[in-house]
Amino acid sequence: MQPRDLNAERFGAYPPQARSFAVAHMDTLRQLPLALLPSVLREVILYDVLFPAERSTIDKQVSALAAMDQRQLSDCVHGFAQISLSRELEDFDWINHPAQFLERQSAWLWSTHQLDTFRAAANEYSSHLEAVMRVEAPPVRRLGIAVLGQGVSSWNEPLFGNLRRQGTWFNRIKSDNGLRLLLDATAQRAREHSAPYAHWYIDGGAAADHDAALTTVSWSALEPLRTGLLRRMQKQIERPGMGPEQLNTWLAQLTPAELGIDGPADPVLARFQVSLFTEGSGTQIFSTTFAQWTTREVLRRAQALTVLARYAPRQRQRPMNELLSDVTSSAPELDPAGSLVDADMAAWYHWVNQQRLPGYQQSAFIAWFENHEQAVAIGPTIPRGTESDSPLDLGQLVALVTG
Repeated sequence: MQPRDLNAERFGAYPPQARSFAVAHMDTLRQLPLALLPSVLREVILYDVLFPAERSTIDKQVSALAAMDQRQLSDCVHGFAQISLSRELEDFDWINHPAQFLERQSAWLWSTHQLDTFRAAANEYSSHLEAVMRVEAPPVRRLGIAVLGQGVSSWNEPLFGNLRRQGTWFNRIKSDNGLRLLLDATAQRAREHSAPYAHWYIDGGAAADHDAALTTVSWSALEPLRTGLLRRMQKQIERPGMGPEQLNTWLAQLTPAELGIDGPADPVLARFQVSLFTEGSGTQIFSTTFAQWTTREVLRRAQALTVLARYAPRQRQRPMNELLSDVTSSAPELDPAGSLVDADMAAWYHWVNQQRLPGYQQSAFIAWFENHEQAVAIGPTIPRGTESDSPLDLGQLVALVTG
């Protein structure tokens, strides 16, 4: 089947909003080459459980394609039209299973030496869209906060080496009630600039008391989901012929219902929580990896305005097979010092990923060594590569970087 043969009945199995979107944009979808269209449909089929920012991106992308005249559209997708696909791929049910089609297409492109051609086509396509799609600045300065070092009583090595060069190092932070001040500041932002999934609190351990205005994801709260998935993974790994590629395909197809989340109050958040463990590498085992990956995905997918990520001690590293099989251990050996090193690098990636979003020139960032006097602050009004001994509390530091 070719894209030109699409009709409304072909999308009958799609969820309601996804089906409506596909049917409304049928004329545009029909004009896309088969080497490209399933990439678009992979996003469309999930439309009902995507974050508002993701939906907006799809809306803008397809609307931009629809607004092009025939010559502009032909130039935009020209590279994909040159890709040669097998009859097996053409006959595959790429409408209802676009993700599986893309896996098979990748293997085909590799075997036929067309990967470079495909990458060039993707770059050309992105360039055309970026030239016509309007990028909107966030309504408020974006703020990232990383809290790390929980359980570490003392530390003599330098922290935040990469971040210090971007902002100011504070060495006399008043640490009393620090987490509460940060949570209160993020909650205030959530109330003043209310929007779905715009303000997040991510905790690599048990979440502290917080305002309901914050969208919250924590390692402890997701323990049943995580351990249930690990048990399923272990059974899959033990099956004959189950390799890494087959395991990834199996993980990608899991749904919240299959993992025991029936009729969730928030289907969007439930689907996101499942994806943290089915798409992330190591998120099922290490709490620091979980917090880092969740932060990355919240910024990338939800384009959050506020993200407070708190890192808790992870379990000590052991052989992977042992970690995967030991899912019933209620008291794993923790490694606070190693976790601090992990979180120090994660804080850097947090800032880097935040800088990839619209409005990055005005964004602000704080990293704090929990219950200690050390913090680094970055913002458009904060001097770079300097040090301060001003005795500020964490609430005052937030006001300083966001003011």
